[in-house]
Order: sequence, then C-alpha cells, then structure tokens
Amino acid sequence: MENNRRPESMERITTPELAQAFIDEQVAALKAQVGDGKVLLALSGGVDSSVTAALLIKAIGENLVAVHVNHGLLRKGEPEQVIDVFRNQLKATLIYVDAVDRFLDKLAGIADPEQKRKIIGAEFIKVFEEEARKLDGIHFLAQGTIYPDILESGPVKSHHNVGGLPAEMNMELVEPVKFLYKDEVRMVGKQLGLPDSMVFRQPFPGPGLGVRCVGAITRDRLEALREADAIVRDEIAGLDPLPWQYFAVIPDFKSTGIKDNMRYMGWPVIIRAISTVDAVTAKAVEIPFDMLCRIRDRVIENVPGVNRVLWDISDKPVATIEWE
Repeated sequence: MENNRRPESMERITTPELAQAFIDEQVAALKAQVGDGKVLLALSGGVDSSVTAALLIKAIGENLVAVHVNHGLLRKGEPEQVIDVFRNQLKATLIYVDAVDRFLDKLAGIADPEQKRKIIGAEFIKVFEEEARKLDGIHFLAQGTIYPDILESGPVKSHHNVGGLPAEMNMELVEPVKFLYKDEVRMVGKQLGLPDSMVFRQPFPGPGLGVRCVGAITRDRLEALREADAIVRDEIAGLDPLPWQYFAVIPDFKSTGIKDNMRYMGWPVIIRAISTVDAVTAKAVEIPFDMLCRIRDRVIENVPGVNRVLWDISDKPVATIEWE
C-alpha cells in the first residue's frame, strides 16, 4: 500500500501554478517510466481518462494509443467530442471503435439493472481486449485512477491489467493522476487546455444511459433519452449554483397523450437534479418553474415519442441518485 499512499509532502493543487508544476513533474516521470515504449489507454471521454491522455500526449506524443469504444450509451455529442479533441486538436493516436450494434444487440430484452450492468462491463472488456491484441509492441497500460479510487478499493498492485485483460498480455501500469482528488484533476485538465465541457463533465455511470433508459433498452427510447437529456442538461446548466448532477430518465412505460386532436401513447421524461458532498446522501435541487416549463416545451416539441415531462424531487435516502 505504501506506493499507493499520497505523499504527505504533496501540496494540494489549488492554483494554475501548482497545476503546471504537477504537469511538468508528471511529464518528466512519464518519460522516465515509459521511455520509447508505447502506452495503451481506454479513453472514455470522462475527466480522469481525458487528463491522463492529455498528460501522456504531452510526454510521449504518438506513442500513446488511445481506444475510444462507443457502446451506444454515451450522451449526445460525446463520441464526436472525444474524436475532435484528441484526434483533431491534440493529434493523438486514437482508435475509434463503433460497437453500438454489438452492445445494443446484447442488451435487447434485458430488463434487470444488474444484468444490464454485467453485460455492458463484460462486453467492454471483450472489445478492449480485441483492440489490444491487434496492436504490437505495447508494454504499458494507462488508467485514469484517482486517489479516491485507491482509498475506496484498497491496495492496487503495481502491475495489473485493466478490466480483466488477460494476464499474459503482461502490461506495466501507468497512473499519472493516482494521487489526485477530483477537483485537482479538473484543475490539471484546465491547465492542459482541455475544453470546459470535458474538464467539468458531470459524474456519469459506467453503464451510461443504459441505467437511465429504465428496463429493457429499445433503440427508439434510447435515442429519445439522448435527445431529452441534452435539453435537460442545457437548461439546468443555467442554474447558479450548479447542481452536482442533473440528467433525464425515460422509464419503460407509456401514457395517453393528445396530438393533432388524436390520442396516442408516449413516454414520460423525468428530470433529476441533485446536490451532494459524497454521493452517500443527496438532496433534490430546486428548479425554477419557468425553467421546468422551458424544458417541457423543448422536450415535447423536439423529442419524438414523448408526451409528458416530470420532475423527480426525491432525496437519497430513500431514493438513489440513479433510477437503476
């Protein structure tokens, strides 16, 4: 555990100057660890993996091979942003894997939340392993582990493989932000020049929209959720202070609506916005009624198949933050 304990002398990163000092230190350390070797990274587009990628690009350039797997459960615009930022702007060696059909076919008809999680996690490992096996000469594996991950999971081996990659691949682990807290990771990302939409990205569950498209996922409901979620996040981003997390949910049931003087069945969109310190407890955030009405009007007008907009005002406990 000694190698995974934050040094007592390590100063909290609270200013751009301290962030730059950390960047300079880590770039030198990465160059020393990796040398001319190649590093593989699963790049989700979240802040931890994005900052890890940006640090590695600064240290070893094209010797970083980043793999972005689109499983079809990401939020609107996220795969495109990853490609734009890392391939087009930072000139990273980026492998984009369109695995949407593969994941959604596996999830078809699966309603149990835990089973959905297991399918998504297992399939991601398979896809990542397949891409890893196509590559030659890669001996290092990067992960966006941060300090709370270590504190919550206990000792981490100095050599192990991400997400169940086969042991025979024998990759040495690279974790440049493992002693940082989330706010420090964001500070470093900002200093590295990553866009605010990536640096300040909300916490997002590993299964993505798979646990917000409640019940058995269908492609039409998933696309409706993706569009509704983008509208909800766009509107609530105007709140001050900003909630810790805010998103949309679409459950697997319909109710009667009226359009063009005709009755039809449509899904409800549920708005969820919470504040929390540690995610153990959470409070529903008050959303002004005029904002709720704007969300309602934009969702009903722009999202096919939706005829109601609801607001979830439940606290945790007894409700959880996510619906599944």
